[in-house]
Amino acid sequence: MLRVLFVTPSLAYGGAERHAVTLMCRLAELGHECHAAYVKDLEPSQSAEVRAHLADRVLCLDASRYFDRRALAVLAARVAQIRPDAVVAANPYALMYASLAMRRARTRAPLVVTYHSTRILGAKERLKMLFYRPFLWSADCAIFVSEKQKQHSVRRAVFARHNEVIHNGVDTTRFSNHFSAVQRAAMRRALGFSEQDYLIVIVALLRPEKNHVQLVDAVAALRKNGIAACALMIGDGETRAAVEARARARGVERAVVITGFRREVRPYLAAGDVFALCSVTEAFSLAAIEAMALGKPVVHPNVGGAAEMIFPGRNGFLFPVGDTQALVHKLALLADRKAAEAMGQRAREIVQVLFSEQMMVDRYEQTLLGLCRKQPAAGIAAVLPPRPISPH
Repeated sequence: MLRVLFVTPSLAYGGAERHAVTLMCRLAELGHECHAAYVKDLEPSQSAEVRAHLADRVLCLDASRYFDRRALAVLAARVAQIRPDAVVAANPYALMYASLAMRRARTRAPLVVTYHSTRILGAKERLKMLFYRPFLWSADCAIFVSEKQKQHSVRRAVFARHNEVIHNGVDTTRFSNHFSAVQRAAMRRALGFSEQDYLIVIVALLRPEKNHVQLVDAVAALRKNGIAACALMIGDGETRAAVEARARARGVERAVVITGFRREVRPYLAAGDVFALCSVTEAFSLAAIEAMALGKPVVHPNVGGAAEMIFPGRNGFLFPVGDTQALVHKLALLADRKAAEAMGQRAREIVQVLFSEQMMVDRYEQTLLGLCRKQPAAGIAAVLPPRPISPH
């Protein structure tokens, strides 16, 4: 059994946080003693789910600023108290707190960082990465979520002493298309869509890098070409007003629906015909593989690890980042519902073979056992065989 401390920036519903929550909860179910510490209390939060699995082993540091000395002292005290076998930090910000807290507590244990970013956007983020790099270099292991992301990061001196790739995984039982045609039709009606509409779904925070306005432009172009395209945007965020303004400017405001934040996305995904992303940066989209598990083909910009999950013509299509004409062309190919359904079925099969949550959790467990030398002496490389990235 392992005693593992997970440190996250928050327990909000971002991709890195959702990934960390899945790991700590599933490892706890396997009998490991998991603890959680999160730097800031942001809403909406996954804290109820975490406490249901970890009980009183959850600590909010309640940091009031970017770097909070009081919060660091609280974390150091917790590290000294529980003396973990390993510490897992989600992304560099949490890694900074974890690393400094371990030094302050004079605790030596393998330190792992899960890294979920690719492109560093803006001068402020580049400056932060200069500050974070030494923490990454001193970590025992960095786990990237795609091969492409790892290559991109290592070329830019973002790496640890040991570096691995473990793709994100999805619970294929929970994300199974058990929604009936009647339920699907009812959800579409409730959202203002007809059964004849070609409904394109996106699940993502409305932030600049997610580039929702490109999907608005694509819907306008498809409708101009005689395809009854509509967009269902599940999420909320700072660019919502800009997206709504673009929809009005293109005359498609009635064809674009923004739901706001939803804890339960499955009924909305099930109501759609196709899943799309327009991001300028992605590492390995959890939302995309969730949609695939629900039997939806995915149209995804060729960024990050997209080519490791999308096999063009089998489970979806790739398009060049920012190329709206190419996006429109790929979406038009899936306007034929029978073609989309057939490709969606293959998408689910690929998730079951390559991207199941169980496979992901098993690989993390073996990585941690290897780092803590609780595995037979073969070492990490032996317990982590190369993972295939082909659906064949």
